[in-house]
Amino acid sequence: MRINKFVAGASELSRRAADSAIASGRVLVNGRLPVLGQTIQTGDSVTLDGRELSQPQRSLTIMLNKPVGYVTSRDGQGSKTVYDLLPKDYHRLIPIGRLDKDSSGLLLLTNDGALANRLTHPSFGKQKIYQVELDKALTTEDHQQIEHGVRVEDYTSRLQLKHLRANVWQVTMSEGKNRQIRKTFARLNYTVTKLHRSDFGEYQLAGLAVGDFRLVATDK
Repeated sequence: MRINKFVAGASELSRRAADSAIASGRVLVNGRLPVLGQTIQTGDSVTLDGRELSQPQRSLTIMLNKPVGYVTSRDGQGSKTVYDLLPKDYHRLIPIGRLDKDSSGLLLLTNDGALANRLTHPSFGKQKIYQVELDKALTTEDHQQIEHGVRVEDYTSRLQLKHLRANVWQVTMSEGKNRQIRKTFARLNYTVTKLHRSDFGEYQLAGLAVGDFRLVATDK
């Protein structure tokens, strides 16, 4: 395991903060200064500010119904973060994917790296379902173009669409690029006014209240 991932998983630091701690000499591996990107092996002693770090032994995954206005990060840089909604014991959990500040819905956080990989690696093809509201009616031509593929930055985005009501659409996707849904519609001059995730792989919100969380069983 890479050292920044180890430190973040065994402390309350984000990956970025872990990198800073390593670079500033606060982290020692077997009593010596490590290098960024170093791999931690079984039996290595890792300390942060003189405190011994260890990875949690119990696999733990929670589902949060993220409200709008919260960022998916430990360091909100002035904004509220999803960790403000969780007990301190859960602050070591890492989000599986992200929802931006203006989006809401299902967010999984875990210390189970294998589960995170199964949900996010393209080879597993895990679907995510969103309810998306647009600022205006989507034309038939643009609907077809989005399902066929829209060029966004350096990739082609393909979304499956189902009309729900008025300007609200169900979007199904198995990709996971940064702000992909918003950027896809923006390429065709639409603004996403609401974005809510209801499903991620085998996980569903299923009545979980906004801002609440619950423990979930992992499918090994």
